[in-house]
Amino acid sequence: MKKTIALLLALILCVSATACGKGGGNEGGGASSGETGASGGGTGKKVTLRLGHIAGDTDAWHLGALKFAELVREKTNGSVEIEVYSSSTLGNDRDLIEGMQLGSVDFALVAGVLSNFYEPYGILELPYLFRDQEHLEKVLYGDIGKQLKQDLLDNAQIRGLEFWVRGPRELTANKKIETLADLKGLKLRVPEIPASIEAWKAMGAAPTPMAFGEVYSALQTGVIDAQENPFALIASNKIQEVQKYLMLTHHVYGYVMLTMSDITYQKLTPEQQKAIEEAAQEATQFENDLVAKQEEELLKLLKESGMEVVEPDTAAFMEAAKTVHGKFAQQYGQELYDSIVNTQ
Repeated sequence: MKKTIALLLALILCVSATACGKGGGNEGGGASSGETGASGGGTGKKVTLRLGHIAGDTDAWHLGALKFAELVREKTNGSVEIEVYSSSTLGNDRDLIEGMQLGSVDFALVAGVLSNFYEPYGILELPYLFRDQEHLEKVLYGDIGKQLKQDLLDNAQIRGLEFWVRGPRELTANKKIETLADLKGLKLRVPEIPASIEAWKAMGAAPTPMAFGEVYSALQTGVIDAQENPFALIASNKIQEVQKYLMLTHHVYGYVMLTMSDITYQKLTPEQQKAIEEAAQEATQFENDLVAKQEEELLKLLKESGMEVVEPDTAAFMEAAKTVHGKFAQQYGQELYDSIVNTQ
């Protein structure tokens, strides 16, 4: 009888150990692990990962991020869940990037501040570098974009999954800006990007680097006079409540990158990694299509909210801004700069 009980106990322990062993210890970065995931893409313990960004809940970034999370859940059969945090809930751009390097943030949508972690990205932020949206997309989705993603991984341990497009950056202020002279002394919030700061100085403004989460209150209290961002960020963060004029400067045709902590990536199974990469590609098309659709609607919304639309002399803006291009091309990579400018 004792032998029978011992055999039963041994059998129970064996089955338990086998079941526990299927997980493989695949918790990602800031993830919390749960029970063993489903079959297929869900080979490994269930993990919950965090994705942060600075935009509001109505922004295409947020909707694209939710689509990405949905696709990852489907493709991993529920073994990877992604929680999306908007409006700088997990921190500003710099916080998110540093968090990915530490593994405390798993994914982020970030753009120009990447240049503080891998300097050549600063070239992409030079005002009037890209001729138009088509020029930007040829660069991002061609060999240059592929190399930039690889270089980011090699130099900053941040995995660039996909570039997402966004509307061009426009200037807002509480005074009408029609000519270059109107910019003189304007206290303008800019991101913490040297190329942006220097270009706006060259155009006569007084650029003030500031985290985006602080912009609304700074405009409201008069700490700054102006800011510059695409329609989507202006609208989703209600900048129209504290700014009267919208200048169509189109000074930067920009991107946001869906990025991932390489620490998190390496802790996932190959099947989960593949599912995330596939989901990123599919979510890119979703977000890009959404941005294109929203641009006209957002401009209409901003007009209806009371903003006056101004079309300044951008030729003069462009001429002034380009005086700093040579400095940053030399600093960050003349070959990269030339390859972008010469892309047809």
